[in-house]
Amino acid sequence: MPWAKAQAAQLLNSVKDQMADGDNPSRYVKLNKDQAPVEVNPGELNQPIEVPQLNVRKCNECGQPLPESFEPPAVEQWTTGIFACAEDPESCWTGLFCPCVLFGRNYETLRDDYGSTTTPCVLHAIFIEGGLALAATTAALHGVIDPRTSFLICEGLLFSWWMCGIYTGIVRQMLQKKYHLKNSPCDPCLVHCCMHWCALCQEHREMKGRLSDNFVMPMTLVNAPPVQQMNSADDNNQESSSSSSAVNGHEHHTNLEMQPL
Repeated sequence: MPWAKAQAAQLLNSVKDQMADGDNPSRYVKLNKDQAPVEVNPGELNQPIEVPQLNVRKCNECGQPLPESFEPPAVEQWTTGIFACAEDPESCWTGLFCPCVLFGRNYETLRDDYGSTTTPCVLHAIFIEGGLALAATTAALHGVIDPRTSFLICEGLLFSWWMCGIYTGIVRQMLQKKYHLKNSPCDPCLVHCCMHWCALCQEHREMKGRLSDNFVMPMTLVNAPPVQQMNSADDNNQESSSSSSAVNGHEHHTNLEMQPL
């Protein structure tokens, strides 16, 4: 095809003209022996590469990547206040006289995989009720016990109360994470250190109210009737003939008589 050869020759001539022209340098780099080495600064080639696909938000709890449309749940208010103990007299009296029992119930309700209230109840009774009993005994025996010993006992009781406030505050934080509740009226550990009995009653009322809202009535199951089959006329005739033959055979056998030889 002569026209194709002419176009190829014209294209080749244009490329040669561009390479010969100094104003239009070629895009290719010509390497030779006399070329000066290129200076590379230390660490210039080891820069981190930014990958946009890896810059995603992750969950603070499990570390899994979150979708772009994810929105964190709103922080909700507590249904009852910290001083609303009179709204539930049962939990109020239990928390006043047996706070260890109320704490065990709260822990059991909060932890679905923990089916016993004995361990948290006993720990609460030993460290909190036992500490209060020791403090009352030390105050009653003031003047009998050496002042230095009393000071050491009080220092140990304050430290144990602070540790118990941290432990019970962690349980309150678990409740807040489960229902997305805000810190009310302040940090959970500080709430239990200053208002331990009121905090226990508030947590019990909160879980009791939310469990009653999530209560689902049991469903009534209705069994379907058994499947019925329609028999044709031929099947009915066969069944009637078989039943009649069975009856005749039965009558025939009943009419037999046994005679001795």
